[in-house]
Amino acid sequence: MFESAELGHHIDKDVYKTEAPRLRAELLDIQYEVLAQKAFPVVILVSGVDGSGKGETINLLYSWMDPRHISTLAFAEPSDEERERPYMWRYWRALPPKGKIGIFAGSWYSQPISERISGEMGRAELAERLEEINRFEAMLVNEGALVLKFWFHLSREAQKKRLKLLASNPQTAWRVSKKIYARQKTYQQLQTTASHVLRVTNTAKAPWIIVEGTDDAYRSLTVGRVIRDAMQRRLSQPVAPVPVAPPVHHAVDKRSVLGELDLSQSLGKKEYERLLARYQARLAELLRAPRFTSRYSLVLVFEGSDAAGKGGSIRRLAAAMDARHYQIVPIAAPTEEERAQPYLWRFWRHVPRTGRVTIFDRSWYGRVLVERVEGYCREEDWLRAYAEINDFEDQLEDDGALVVKFWLQISADEQLRRFKEREQTDFKRFKITAEDWRNRDKWDDYLTAACDMIDRTSTDIAPWTLVEANDKNFARIKVLRTVCERIEAALADAEDSNK
Repeated sequence: MFESAELGHHIDKDVYKTEAPRLRAELLDIQYEVLAQKAFPVVILVSGVDGSGKGETINLLYSWMDPRHISTLAFAEPSDEERERPYMWRYWRALPPKGKIGIFAGSWYSQPISERISGEMGRAELAERLEEINRFEAMLVNEGALVLKFWFHLSREAQKKRLKLLASNPQTAWRVSKKIYARQKTYQQLQTTASHVLRVTNTAKAPWIIVEGTDDAYRSLTVGRVIRDAMQRRLSQPVAPVPVAPPVHHAVDKRSVLGELDLSQSLGKKEYERLLARYQARLAELLRAPRFTSRYSLVLVFEGSDAAGKGGSIRRLAAAMDARHYQIVPIAAPTEEERAQPYLWRFWRHVPRTGRVTIFDRSWYGRVLVERVEGYCREEDWLRAYAEINDFEDQLEDDGALVVKFWLQISADEQLRRFKEREQTDFKRFKITAEDWRNRDKWDDYLTAACDMIDRTSTDIAPWTLVEANDKNFARIKVLRTVCERIEAALADAEDSNK
C-alpha cells in the first residue's frame, strides 16, 4: 500500500517557486467561495509516521489560507471528562460548521492504531471500531461534509534520516522527543496496522490520500492541489442524493403498534400516590448506588403525541433526582449554529458523563417525525436516519449509557380535550400554540411516521416503551417503573459479570 510513497518523489525548487504562489492564491479564492456559500464544511485529517511533515503541512495551510476560518484540533490522550463519554464524543464536538475548515492533527484513527500496536485492542475490537468509523464518515458525507484524509509516509531509512536532520537543527530539535525515538522501535508494527486500517477505511465517500513526506516541496504541492481540486469539485458538483434505506411499507390490514394500545388503562388517585412515592424513592436510591455512579449514565428520551403528558412525566422523574446530576434538554427547531452541523451534533453535545442523567424532551427522532412529515428534509435524509440513530444509540450503550425511550400515546379525542383545557387555563396557555393545532390536522401522517420509527428503531439495546397516556396517573407510574427496572437490570448484569 505504501510502495508509491517510497519512490523518492521530488519537486525542483524552481518549479516549486513558480507553482506555490499560484496554488496559494487559488486555495485562498476557493476558501472564500466555500465560506460565502456555507453549503458544506471541510474536514481534513492529517495522520502518518513521525517526521513525515504533518505539523509542517498544517502550518503551511494556515499560511496559504485565511487562518480565521480554519480550526486545528490536536488530540492527545483523552481527558477524564472524555473518558467518561463515548469514544467519538470529543470528535463530534470538534466538527467545523458549514463554510469552515477543520484540520484534525491526529483523529479518530489515532487511538485505535496506537492501542492495536500496544496490544490493548484485539483484532475483533479493532474491526468493530473501524466499521463504526466508516459509518461515521459516511454520515458526515451524506450530511454534506467534504472529508479529506491524508496519510504521510516515510520509509524506515527515510524516517531515521529525517529525524536526525530535525534533531541537528536547534530550531527544530524540540520536535524530536524521547517518545518519538521510542516509537521508532515499533515502525514495522505501525506499517502493518496502518496498512490494514487504511485498506478497511478507504471508502468511496472518504478515501485516503497517501503522501510521501521526504521532500517538503513535493509534499506541500501535493496536499495543496488535492485540497484545491476537491473543494472545486465539491462546489461544482454537490453530493447527489442516493437511496440508503429500504422504502417504508405498511400493513394491508392497517393495524399498527400504536393503534393496538389499550388507552383505557387508568390508575386511581390513592394507588397513584402510593406507587409514586414508592418508585421515586426507588429511583433515588438506584441513582446513588456506587455501581451506577461508577459505571453507567442514563439517557431518557421522551417523544409522543402533542399534549400526551411528557412534561408531567419528566417532572415526576426529576423530583427523585439530585438537581446537580441531571440535565433536561428541551428540543425545538435547530438554531443557526445547529443547522451548520450534522443533525446529530446538537445531541452529542449533551451526552452525559458517567454517573449523570440527561433527559431529552423531544430528541433526535425529530428527523424521522416532524422533519419527515413537514418536508423539512429530503426523503433520503430521513430514510438513512434510522440506521444512523441506531448506530448513535449503540455507541451510547457501548460506553455504559442506559438509553430508555418513551412514546406517550393519547387518542385524538383526548388530545382535543386537553388542547381546549389548556386554552381556558391561564397558567397552561403557554403550552398550546397555533403549531399544535396545525399538527393536529396531520394526525394520521404523524401516527404513520411514529409507527415506522418504532418498527425501525426499537432495538434490543434501546427498545421503545409505549405508554398508554390517556390517564396521566397510569402513564407517570409506567414511566417511573420502567426507568427503575432498566437500571436494576443493568446493575444485576454488572454484578453477574463481576462474579
